[in-house]
Amino acid sequence: MRTNKRSVIRLLEQIAVYLELKGENHFKIAAYRRAASALEADGRDLSEISRFTDIPNIGKTTASVIEEFVETGRSTLLEQLKDEVPKGLVPLMQIQGLGARKISRLYRELGITDADSLRKACEEGKVERLKGFGKMTQSNILHALDQLSGKPAYTIGRLLPVLLLIEETLSGNRKIETYSRAGSIRRFEERIEELDYVISTFDPKSVAEDILQMNEVVEAVSIRSLKVTAKLKGEAGLRINFRIAKPDLYALTLILSTGPDAHLEKMQQIAGLHGERLTQSGVKILKTGELLRFPSEASFYHHYGLPYIPPEIRADGSEVETYKGTPFVQLDDIKGDLHMHTVWSDGKDSLEDMVNACRKRGYEYIAITDHSKYLKVAGGLSRERLIRQMNEIRRLNEKYPDILILSGIEMDILPDGTLDFDDDVLSGLDFVIASIHSGFGNSRAQIMKRLHSALFNPHVDMIAHPTGRLIGKRQGYDVDLDLLFQWAKETGTILELSGDPARLDLSAARAREAQAAGVKIAINTDAHATAELGNIAFGVGTARKGWIERKNVVNTYTKEQLLDFLKQKHQH
Repeated sequence: MRTNKRSVIRLLEQIAVYLELKGENHFKIAAYRRAASALEADGRDLSEISRFTDIPNIGKTTASVIEEFVETGRSTLLEQLKDEVPKGLVPLMQIQGLGARKISRLYRELGITDADSLRKACEEGKVERLKGFGKMTQSNILHALDQLSGKPAYTIGRLLPVLLLIEETLSGNRKIETYSRAGSIRRFEERIEELDYVISTFDPKSVAEDILQMNEVVEAVSIRSLKVTAKLKGEAGLRINFRIAKPDLYALTLILSTGPDAHLEKMQQIAGLHGERLTQSGVKILKTGELLRFPSEASFYHHYGLPYIPPEIRADGSEVETYKGTPFVQLDDIKGDLHMHTVWSDGKDSLEDMVNACRKRGYEYIAITDHSKYLKVAGGLSRERLIRQMNEIRRLNEKYPDILILSGIEMDILPDGTLDFDDDVLSGLDFVIASIHSGFGNSRAQIMKRLHSALFNPHVDMIAHPTGRLIGKRQGYDVDLDLLFQWAKETGTILELSGDPARLDLSAARAREAQAAGVKIAINTDAHATAELGNIAFGVGTARKGWIERKNVVNTYTKEQLLDFLKQKHQH
């Protein structure tokens, strides 16, 4: 077969790239790059070259690779390298600023093998910690991954109106026994590329037809007896999959549809050890062909001697071995919300409206935490206005004895490291939040100096949205989280997990690290309207994804326990 010179040069360059991705030594990589350059500089055609070793910078090894390729059209070396290097690494070279050497480091040091694992590492802040990368590089990588995917990804918050409309329709269908979210949205992934639902019914065909009548929400893409795939109107073609199952197959279908693949592969391995195989029709006993069905997800896991594995932590399969059944915090455990705003600053509803909305939720206590004076754009409270609000809260505490209303503030940590109110003001408040809303470009040392001033102030009870991130829009400021956790533990300061779906800050991964460091967490909403109080569910879901236990969440405490905790904190 005839091989042209350009294809040989490309071969040598490819080998160099794969060697670099594999982490081979610099001299070996350079040999192939020099050979490619030497061949390109030689003015002769391949047919005119009798011995490749006569060309400067082409040695015996590279010459033998060239000769094999010219004679056969194949390269044993390249094929071997392609088998050794994860296929998902090569596309990452399309990302500006990520050469083969950096990708090799990501592979060797963080186990990155493709775009998905790279995105996860970025979202967990692991990439920025590598020497030579940093927060800006991590942010640029995330932006590039969005562009490369070609598929829009959405936050749960953006999809919430659509979810509620779909679920209202499903709930009103009498032919449906039950239904559940599945896939990435059930696992509380931060970014959603498609939606999944599993529906239990005795009449699959009729329910499939009913789904197609949801014209205002979806357009059909494909229809099968047990699956309807549609796309959402107005959301750039976001796919939604409705999987329909008879009641006896509902639990298994829900497990298979929740995923992810790595978790299911692990469960398939375990089933194999029992002489069984997971199929869409049931768990098949290989010797007899009998199909097992399960009344619940828990009974499926118990069948294999495992505790029920919550969907939020189903991930790479390692959770199957490491999770021992410790219960995580649940929505019903939450007894109050310690971060919310009213019309006194940039909220949309009155103080009394927020109180009554929380009473309807059955809360034992709340903290009213409007912004402090530095944040003028948010109508931050001056000392005088804060005192007037405290008087209003006293009045409402008398009016509504069934709920404790704490006088609080969300106080800015200023760019110079000082706090927005003096200690004499803070000492009169029941609950003080400190947070950063400005100076995001500060160096890590400056950011940590600011956080130190808040954490070591005896009146500060909690740090809000501790990294300042906005999902998919802003990475946040450069914070040393290990040091932040150390200081929070040392001072007894609470760190927030914000249920605001645009933030979810701390993230699940960071919240898990905080818990491991002995830090107490509060799951709040940062609500600016009564309608946003429901965002507590996003906070709880994220906490569960972070393996957070109830005992480590301060707003699962009773009113008396919370007040005692705050009293001890102030005496710390």
